[in-house]
Amino acid sequence: MTETTNKDGRIQVDRLSIELGEGPARFEVLHDLSVTIEPGEFVCLLGPSGCGKSTLLGALAGHLAPSHGQVTLDFEPITGPDPDRGLVFQQHTLFPWKTVLDNVGYGLKMKGVPRAAREHRAVELLQLVGLQGFEHRYPRELSGGMQQRVEIARVLINNPRVLLMDEPFGALDALTRSRMQELLLDLWTRMRTTVVFVTHDIDEALFLADRVLVIGPRPGRIVEELKLDFARPRSAALLTDPAFVQLKRRCLALLREDGLAPPLERLSPLGAPQWRFAV
Repeated sequence: MTETTNKDGRIQVDRLSIELGEGPARFEVLHDLSVTIEPGEFVCLLGPSGCGKSTLLGALAGHLAPSHGQVTLDFEPITGPDPDRGLVFQQHTLFPWKTVLDNVGYGLKMKGVPRAAREHRAVELLQLVGLQGFEHRYPRELSGGMQQRVEIARVLINNPRVLLMDEPFGALDALTRSRMQELLLDLWTRMRTTVVFVTHDIDEALFLADRVLVIGPRPGRIVEELKLDFARPRSAALLTDPAFVQLKRRCLALLREDGLAPPLERLSPLGAPQWRFAV
Protein backbone atom coordinates (compact mmCIF):
# COMPACT_ATOMS: atom_id res chain seq x y z
CA MET A 1 0.00 0.00 0.00
CA THR A 2 1.28 3.49 -0.87
CA GLU A 3 1.52 5.77 2.13
CA THR A 4 -0.38 9.02 1.87
CA THR A 5 1.06 12.33 3.00
CA ASN A 6 -2.39 13.78 3.69
CA LYS A 7 -3.24 14.46 7.33
CA ASP A 8 -6.51 12.56 7.22
CA GLY A 9 -6.81 10.87 10.62
CA ARG A 10 -5.79 7.28 9.93
CA ILE A 11 -4.98 5.39 13.14
CA GLN A 12 -2.92 2.22 13.20
CA VAL A 13 -2.42 0.17 16.35
CA ASP A 14 0.23 -2.51 15.83
CA ARG A 15 0.58 -5.31 18.42
CA LEU A 16 0.03 -2.91 21.30
CA SER A 17 0.55 -4.08 24.87
CA ILE A 18 0.41 -1.80 27.91
CA GLU A 19 1.44 -2.65 31.46
CA LEU A 20 0.70 -0.49 34.49
CA GLY A 21 1.94 -0.49 38.07
CA GLU A 22 5.34 -1.07 39.58
CA GLY A 23 7.26 -4.15 40.68
CA PRO A 24 5.17 -7.11 41.86
CA ALA A 25 2.02 -5.01 41.42
CA ARG A 26 2.64 -4.54 37.72
CA PHE A 27 -0.08 -6.01 35.48
CA GLU A 28 -0.97 -6.13 31.81
CA VAL A 29 -3.97 -4.02 30.76
CA LEU A 30 -3.83 -4.53 26.97
CA HIS A 31 -2.30 -7.50 25.19
CA ASP A 32 -1.05 -7.67 21.59
CA LEU A 33 -3.87 -5.52 20.24
CA SER A 34 -3.87 -4.55 16.55
CA VAL A 35 -6.43 -2.51 14.62
CA THR A 36 -6.60 0.05 11.82
CA ILE A 37 -9.13 2.89 11.92
CA GLU A 38 -9.69 4.61 8.59
CA PRO A 39 -9.91 8.39 8.10
CA GLY A 40 -13.36 9.71 8.97
CA GLU A 41 -14.51 6.42 10.50
CA PHE A 42 -16.65 6.37 13.65
CA VAL A 43 -15.45 3.50 15.85
CA CYS A 44 -16.78 2.55 19.28
CA LEU A 45 -14.75 0.60 21.82
CA LEU A 46 -17.22 -1.55 23.75
CA GLY A 47 -16.36 -3.61 26.78
CA PRO A 48 -16.85 -4.16 30.51
CA SER A 49 -15.31 -1.91 33.13
CA GLY A 50 -11.60 -2.55 33.57
CA CYS A 51 -11.05 -4.20 30.18
CA GLY A 52 -8.65 -1.50 28.93
CA LYS A 53 -10.93 0.70 26.78
CA SER A 54 -9.81 3.93 28.42
CA THR A 55 -6.20 2.70 28.48
CA LEU A 56 -6.31 2.29 24.70
CA LEU A 57 -7.80 5.78 24.40
CA GLY A 58 -5.00 7.07 26.62
CA ALA A 59 -2.43 5.55 24.27
CA LEU A 60 -4.14 7.17 21.28
CA ALA A 61 -4.14 10.50 23.12
CA GLY A 62 -0.42 10.15 23.85
CA HIS A 63 -0.84 10.05 27.63
CA LEU A 64 0.27 6.41 27.96
CA ALA A 65 3.34 4.89 26.33
CA PRO A 66 3.20 1.37 24.87
CA SER A 67 5.04 -1.37 26.74
CA HIS A 68 5.25 -3.19 23.40
CA GLY A 69 4.08 -2.32 19.92
CA GLN A 70 3.29 1.01 18.33
CA VAL A 71 0.46 3.47 17.73
CA THR A 72 0.56 5.84 14.74
CA LEU A 73 -1.57 8.65 13.32
CA ASP A 74 -1.20 9.11 9.57
CA PHE A 75 1.92 6.92 9.71
CA GLU A 76 3.61 9.08 12.37
CA PRO A 77 4.24 7.55 15.83
CA ILE A 78 2.17 9.02 18.65
CA THR A 79 4.66 10.10 21.29
CA GLY A 80 2.66 12.58 23.38
CA PRO A 81 -0.48 14.73 23.56
CA ASP A 82 -1.31 16.97 20.61
CA PRO A 83 -4.32 19.16 19.66
CA ASP A 84 -4.61 17.00 16.52
CA ARG A 85 -6.10 14.41 18.88
CA GLY A 86 -8.91 16.09 20.79
CA LEU A 87 -10.06 14.38 23.98
CA VAL A 88 -13.51 14.65 25.60
CA PHE A 89 -14.06 13.08 29.03
CA GLN A 90 -17.20 12.17 30.97
CA GLN A 91 -16.18 14.61 33.71
CA HIS A 92 -16.32 18.27 32.79
CA THR A 93 -12.96 20.02 32.45
CA LEU A 94 -14.19 23.54 31.70
CA PHE A 95 -12.53 26.46 33.47
CA PRO A 96 -15.21 27.67 35.92
CA TRP A 97 -13.82 31.22 35.98
CA LYS A 98 -14.02 31.62 32.19
CA THR A 99 -17.09 32.31 30.10
CA VAL A 100 -18.35 29.77 27.58
CA LEU A 101 -16.83 31.87 24.79
CA ASP A 102 -13.42 31.99 26.46
CA ASN A 103 -13.52 28.28 27.30
CA VAL A 104 -14.16 27.35 23.67
CA GLY A 105 -11.52 29.76 22.37
CA TYR A 106 -8.85 28.72 24.85
CA GLY A 107 -7.06 26.33 22.49
CA LEU A 108 -6.65 29.04 19.85
CA LYS A 109 -5.47 31.48 22.53
CA MET A 110 -2.67 29.04 23.39
CA LYS A 111 -1.71 29.03 19.71
CA GLY A 112 -1.45 32.82 19.68
CA VAL A 113 -4.54 33.43 17.55
CA PRO A 114 -5.78 37.04 17.98
CA ARG A 115 -8.87 37.54 20.14
CA ALA A 116 -11.17 38.67 17.35
CA ALA A 117 -10.36 35.65 15.18
CA ARG A 118 -10.68 33.08 17.96
CA GLU A 119 -13.94 34.59 19.24
CA HIS A 120 -15.37 34.52 15.71
CA ARG A 121 -14.53 30.83 15.38
CA ALA A 122 -15.82 30.08 18.89
CA VAL A 123 -19.15 31.73 18.09
CA GLU A 124 -19.43 29.62 14.92
CA LEU A 125 -18.87 26.41 16.86
CA LEU A 126 -21.29 27.38 19.64
CA GLN A 127 -23.93 27.90 16.99
CA LEU A 128 -23.07 24.51 15.54
CA VAL A 129 -23.63 22.79 18.91
CA GLY A 130 -26.83 24.74 19.59
CA LEU A 131 -25.52 27.16 22.23
CA GLN A 132 -25.92 30.51 20.48
CA GLY A 133 -26.88 33.12 23.07
CA PHE A 134 -24.88 31.42 25.84
CA GLU A 135 -21.47 32.85 24.90
CA HIS A 136 -21.15 34.99 28.03
CA ARG A 137 -22.52 32.50 30.55
CA TYR A 138 -20.29 30.60 32.98
CA PRO A 139 -20.19 26.78 33.26
CA ARG A 140 -22.06 26.83 36.58
CA GLU A 141 -25.01 28.43 34.76
CA LEU A 142 -25.35 25.54 32.29
CA SER A 143 -26.93 22.10 32.53
CA GLY A 144 -24.80 18.98 32.25
CA GLY A 145 -25.73 18.47 28.62
CA MET A 146 -24.95 22.09 27.78
CA GLN A 147 -21.57 21.85 29.48
CA GLN A 148 -20.77 18.77 27.40
CA ARG A 149 -21.66 20.72 24.24
CA VAL A 150 -19.13 23.33 25.30
CA GLU A 151 -16.54 20.59 25.88
CA ILE A 152 -17.06 19.28 22.34
CA ALA A 153 -16.88 22.75 20.82
CA ARG A 154 -13.67 23.47 22.76
CA VAL A 155 -12.05 20.38 21.25
CA LEU A 156 -13.36 20.95 17.71
CA ILE A 157 -12.00 24.50 17.54
CA ASN A 158 -8.52 22.99 17.07
CA ASN A 159 -9.71 21.11 13.94
CA PRO A 160 -8.41 17.78 15.27
CA ARG A 161 -7.73 14.92 12.92
CA VAL A 162 -9.10 12.57 15.59
CA LEU A 163 -11.78 13.04 18.25
CA LEU A 164 -11.28 10.75 21.26
CA MET A 165 -14.29 10.43 23.56
CA ASP A 166 -14.21 8.61 26.91
CA GLU A 167 -17.83 7.85 27.88
CA PRO A 168 -18.71 11.53 27.35
CA PHE A 169 -22.45 11.06 27.92
CA GLY A 170 -22.27 8.58 30.78
CA ALA A 171 -23.33 11.07 33.46
CA LEU A 172 -26.34 12.42 31.55
CA ASP A 173 -29.98 11.42 31.94
CA ALA A 174 -31.43 9.16 29.25
CA LEU A 175 -33.22 11.86 27.25
CA THR A 176 -30.27 14.27 27.28
CA ARG A 177 -27.94 11.42 26.39
CA SER A 178 -30.06 10.51 23.37
CA ARG A 179 -30.08 14.12 22.20
CA MET A 180 -26.31 14.39 22.63
CA GLN A 181 -25.79 11.22 20.59
CA GLU A 182 -27.84 12.68 17.75
CA LEU A 183 -25.95 15.99 18.02
CA LEU A 184 -22.63 14.18 17.86
CA LEU A 185 -23.66 12.26 14.75
CA ASP A 186 -24.79 15.50 13.12
CA LEU A 187 -21.43 17.15 13.89
CA TRP A 188 -19.53 14.10 12.66
CA THR A 189 -21.53 14.05 9.41
CA ARG A 190 -20.59 17.69 8.80
CA MET A 191 -16.91 17.45 9.76
CA ARG A 192 -16.01 13.77 9.14
CA THR A 193 -13.35 13.76 11.82
CA THR A 194 -12.16 10.28 12.80
CA VAL A 195 -13.95 9.41 16.07
CA VAL A 196 -12.92 6.80 18.65
CA PHE A 197 -15.66 6.56 21.27
CA VAL A 198 -15.38 4.53 24.50
CA THR A 199 -18.57 3.16 26.04
CA HIS A 200 -19.88 0.19 27.99
CA ASP A 201 -23.42 0.89 26.73
CA ILE A 202 -24.33 -1.52 23.92
CA ASP A 203 -27.21 0.58 22.56
CA GLU A 204 -24.97 3.63 22.37
CA ALA A 205 -22.20 1.78 20.54
CA LEU A 206 -24.52 0.21 17.97
CA PHE A 207 -26.40 3.46 17.41
CA LEU A 208 -23.33 5.63 16.83
CA ALA A 209 -20.67 3.56 15.15
CA ASP A 210 -19.60 2.45 11.70
CA ARG A 211 -17.73 -0.32 13.49
CA VAL A 212 -17.76 -1.65 17.05
CA LEU A 213 -14.62 -3.21 18.52
CA VAL A 214 -15.65 -5.51 21.35
CA ILE A 215 -12.87 -5.76 23.94
CA GLY A 216 -12.69 -8.77 26.23
CA PRO A 217 -11.79 -8.93 29.93
CA ARG A 218 -8.30 -7.82 31.04
CA PRO A 219 -5.81 -8.09 29.56
CA GLY A 220 -7.85 -6.36 26.89
CA ARG A 221 -7.91 -7.70 23.38
CA ILE A 222 -10.36 -7.36 20.53
CA VAL A 223 -12.64 -10.39 20.64
CA GLU A 224 -14.75 -9.31 17.67
CA GLU A 225 -15.32 -6.47 15.21
CA LEU A 226 -18.88 -5.67 14.20
CA LYS A 227 -19.37 -3.60 11.05
CA LEU A 228 -22.68 -1.73 11.12
CA ASP A 229 -24.44 -1.03 7.85
CA PHE A 230 -27.48 0.76 9.26
CA ALA A 231 -28.44 3.70 7.06
CA ARG A 232 -27.57 7.23 8.11
CA PRO A 233 -28.89 9.54 9.40
CA ARG A 234 -30.01 7.34 12.29
CA SER A 235 -32.92 7.93 14.63
CA ALA A 236 -34.10 6.45 17.92
CA ALA A 237 -36.39 4.11 15.96
CA LEU A 238 -33.29 2.08 15.08
CA LEU A 239 -33.10 0.75 18.65
CA THR A 240 -36.16 -1.45 18.08
CA ASP A 241 -35.16 -2.69 14.62
CA PRO A 242 -34.91 -6.53 14.62
CA ALA A 243 -31.37 -6.42 13.17
CA PHE A 244 -30.32 -4.00 15.90
CA VAL A 245 -31.80 -6.25 18.59
CA GLN A 246 -29.94 -9.28 17.18
CA LEU A 247 -26.65 -7.41 17.27
CA LYS A 248 -27.37 -6.33 20.82
CA ARG A 249 -27.84 -9.98 21.79
CA ARG A 250 -24.53 -10.76 20.12
CA CYS A 251 -22.74 -8.06 22.10
CA LEU A 252 -24.29 -9.24 25.35
CA ALA A 253 -22.99 -12.73 24.69
CA LEU A 254 -19.50 -11.43 23.87
CA LEU A 255 -19.37 -9.37 27.05
CA ARG A 256 -19.94 -12.35 29.33
CA GLU A 257 -17.02 -13.03 31.58
CA ASP A 258 -15.96 -16.05 29.54
CA GLY A 259 -16.14 -14.01 26.35
CA LEU A 260 -17.70 -16.90 24.45
CA ALA A 261 -20.49 -16.49 21.92
CA PRO A 262 -21.69 -18.46 18.90
CA PRO A 263 -20.49 -17.20 15.52
CA LEU A 264 -22.78 -14.76 13.77
CA GLU A 265 -23.82 -15.32 10.18
CA ARG A 266 -25.20 -12.58 8.00
CA LEU A 267 -28.33 -12.76 5.87
CA SER A 268 -28.56 -9.96 3.33
CA PRO A 269 -31.69 -10.12 1.21
CA LEU A 270 -31.86 -6.91 -0.82
CA GLY A 271 -28.86 -5.66 1.12
CA ALA A 272 -30.76 -5.36 4.40
CA PRO A 273 -28.58 -5.52 7.54
CA GLN A 274 -30.08 -8.68 9.04
CA TRP A 275 -28.24 -11.16 11.25
CA ARG A 276 -28.80 -14.53 12.88
CA PHE A 277 -26.89 -16.73 15.28
CA ALA A 278 -25.18 -19.75 13.79
CA VAL A 279 -25.79 -23.09 15.49
